[in-house]
Amino acid sequence: MKHRKVGTVMTSDVVRVTPTTPFKDVAELLAHHHISGLPVVDDDEKVVGVISETDLMHRQARQDDGLGEQRRWRPRLTRSARRADIKARARTAAELMSSPPVTVKAVESIAAAARTMAEHRVERLPVLDEEDRLVGIVTRRDLLQVFLRSDEDIRAEIIEEVLVRALWLAPQTIGVTVRGGVVTLEGRLERRSEVPIAVRMAGQVDGVVAVVDHLGYHYDDAHLRPEEAAVHGVGEEWLRRL
Repeated sequence: MKHRKVGTVMTSDVVRVTPTTPFKDVAELLAHHHISGLPVVDDDEKVVGVISETDLMHRQARQDDGLGEQRRWRPRLTRSARRADIKARARTAAELMSSPPVTVKAVESIAAAARTMAEHRVERLPVLDEEDRLVGIVTRRDLLQVFLRSDEDIRAEIIEEVLVRALWLAPQTIGVTVRGGVVTLEGRLERRSEVPIAVRMAGQVDGVVAVVDHLGYHYDDAHLRPEEAAVHGVGEEWLRRL
């Protein structure tokens, strides 16, 4: 199946700064463009860091704590506390940014980008081309666009990509209904081993929220060894597509 790529949903017009951009200019850019973060790039358009509103807030938090100079370089400060302390005194983007940056390639799938965001707990990702240069930025909202696909589009893709191309079945072999992104599969497949394959592949189609399995089978091939199952049609080709 062809999953939608990050490049199809990213924003190409990216607000960016360089390492030498002053703190105040960074704050003004975030406010003017109504964004909560931006990438820092070098002269070759390579992303060297990312700045978020949280990074800027370190300065305000420090001014409000009333402790001033006395807590800057205490030995007991942890590594993360030292980084926060540096950001609290930052004058340029280089001192303010978080590095190394978490990025994603334009050719990666939307699902892969979503996993990266969840793993690193970030709200946006700079998007890179094949030469690792900045070409866009993608946010959580951008990735959620896949769930705006119509039920009709999702159903058509499942029939064409899962039933016909992957499982080599006639389109009418099993019933496919989609309501609110929830897919229901009904009918009987030839072999029991085909059922989880059909369910899993349907669930991987972009925009699918869940899959309801009402599938049966004519022949129980669960007792066959893996090599025997392949001979009987539980295709290695199918498994490669998962």
